[in-house]
Amino acid sequence: MDMILLNPTGIVFKKGHRIRGTISSSDFPIFNRNLNTGLNPYTSVDMAQATQTIYHDSDSPSHIVLPVIPRDE
Repeated sequence: MDMILLNPTGIVFKKGHRIRGTISSSDFPIFNRNLNTGLNPYTSVDMAQATQTIYHDSDSPSHIVLPVIPRDE
């Protein structure tokens, strides 16, 4: 199973708040841009649109882990 590790972050969700996840093939400026061509990202000007596929069936289950840190009220 492949795992994508993300940089740590934290936020407080108050009652009634909702969250949304976004899938992207970029994390600029933390990582250099990805031209999606396999060419040198420093010298190439050619770019291609990326397509992400998320498999979520019984053979390829997907999930996002959102740890909960209890707060003292």
